Amino acid sequence: MIKSHTAGSSSGEAEAAVHGLDTDKLNEMNDTARQYGMRSVLIMKDGRKVWEWHEQGADRIGSVYSCTKSVLSALIGIALDEGRIRSVDDRAVEYLNLPNSFDGHPVTIKQLLTMTPGYDWPDFDKPYKEMKKADDWVQYVLNRPLVHNPGEVFTYNSGGSHLLSVVLTRATGRSTLAYAREKLFGPLGIRRLRWGGQHGIQEGGAGLYLTAEDLAKLGILYVNQGVWEGSRLLSAGWINESTRPHSKGLVNYRPSIYGNYGYHWWVSAEQPEEVPAYYFAFGYGGQYMAVVPEYNTVVVLRKNLAGRNKAILSRRILHEYIFSSLTGKTCNIIEG
Repeated sequence: MIKSHTAGSSSGEAEAAVHGLDTDKLNEMNDTARQYGMRSVLIMKDGRKVWEWHEQGADRIGSVYSCTKSVLSALIGIALDEGRIRSVDDRAVEYLNLPNSFDGHPVTIKQLLTMTPGYDWPDFDKPYKEMKKADDWVQYVLNRPLVHNPGEVFTYNSGGSHLLSVVLTRATGRSTLAYAREKLFGPLGIRRLRWGGQHGIQEGGAGLYLTAEDLAKLGILYVNQGVWEGSRLLSAGWINESTRPHSKGLVNYRPSIYGNYGYHWWVSAEQPEEVPAYYFAFGYGGQYMAVVPEYNTVVVLRKNLAGRNKAILSRRILHEYIFSSLTGKTCNIIEG
């Protein structure tokens, strides 16, 4: 059971202190969060809510943007655990029930998960807006030419994420949302949500709306290696495989708001040694759900939109305030 405390109150400060966080640093963070345009800051440690700050005073349901991808990754893992999807090495078209003209399509589920399918999909998801305007998102993605050998080149691609939602829907015989309610959201106690899509298929790359605390529950599940309140929801093997680097991703992008890439999870890299190892879900403009296994900690940051690169402000909050409070060390970030 997640225990709730309100950030800034004496009970919240006491809880944070009991769990070893520097509350002076966190109080300082609250002032900076407002200046940076943050909407929510939530810290969970040892399964308990130890710090919470919300611009509007309460945790409200809102878009998690591309953090949706990491939720979808968990659902793909559950379907694999159940044998509904045979292997990540299966070709995606084996599950899509498409015309015979697509039978030879070579892209695998793993290549979609690692964003290496080889489609002509310019950096930073430029075709995404065109896809959203299309009458059939699936056909739009599959009609993009292959300009790289599948598995070789990372290109951030929300269209490929949508194909994964279709794979999941066909493999389970239920919508992605219905499957999520039964296998993930229901057991985690997540009930306040929305998830949009097209033609009965939930959007794979975005479209999910959750509270900050409910998004954090996925992180707690991962910290606990797939076990929630004594019940296994997801295999530890999938968690470990999906949160390790499978490509360099956007590790060289500056400012440093991304990292290496796993199975629809980002993995932090090339940071000062004082910064603890972590992996994270990331949404446009600075939405983070970071998992720090060494410290049994999950952090959710939500930010008002102000452009892609303003995500560095969320990253500063995460490193310079939260990680510094957690570790007792100065945890700066690489920006230039």
